[in-house]
Amino acid sequence: MKFIRRLLALILLCLLCVGGYFGYKGYVKYEDALENMSIDQKAEEIKASPSYTPLKELPDIYLNAVVAVEDKRFYKHPGIDAIAIGRAIKNNIHARQLIEGGSTITQQLAKNMYFTQERSLIRKVAEGFMAIALERKFSKDEILELYVNSIYFGDGYYCVADASMGYFGKAPQDMNDYECTLLAGIPNAPSAYAPTVNPELARLRQKKVLDSMVEEKYLTREEADAIVSAAAGS
Repeated sequence: MKFIRRLLALILLCLLCVGGYFGYKGYVKYEDALENMSIDQKAEEIKASPSYTPLKELPDIYLNAVVAVEDKRFYKHPGIDAIAIGRAIKNNIHARQLIEGGSTITQQLAKNMYFTQERSLIRKVAEGFMAIALERKFSKDEILELYVNSIYFGDGYYCVADASMGYFGKAPQDMNDYECTLLAGIPNAPSAYAPTVNPELARLRQKKVLDSMVEEKYLTREEADAIVSAAAGS
């Protein structure tokens, strides 16, 4: 029994040391990123794009779709969602592969603003520090606005306005419900879900978006089905 206790204490100590190492390295990476350009400067850089679209000009159903499928607790968490991370770990272990990331919209914005797509624990920790800093600097709506104006939609489109015009030939405020829910699903995997690449996969992803909206009570099941039916009948 004494041996087991010592072993557990040793394992705990090792975990604390490893956690401390990655926490320190992540914080240094976060600090270095801010030294190169402040959050305010990065935000102004995004807003300077001629395609930048204010949140008030975007359809509510599009914004609700984004939140429902990407980060359903967006308006409740402080930038990092421990519940989503725990759920992702559980699902990944169950599937025996990486199928879910647990990143919040704020974390994705932090990555888009400052970091590369490399998969490393140090980058993930730095992203977490940056997400908390973004939450302190901006309101939730400001974060969502920056997010939809800086994410990649495939086919070379890096904001909602360019994607709407490129895929549907219209400004984002003119998108119908079908187009809004289709577009909301693309950034999760643009190379797979872009409708020009694989229309069937794009529609399957849209179904996931609609199911999430029903689950989060943004739509009734009848309303979600009507969106798909209206497009099929047009």
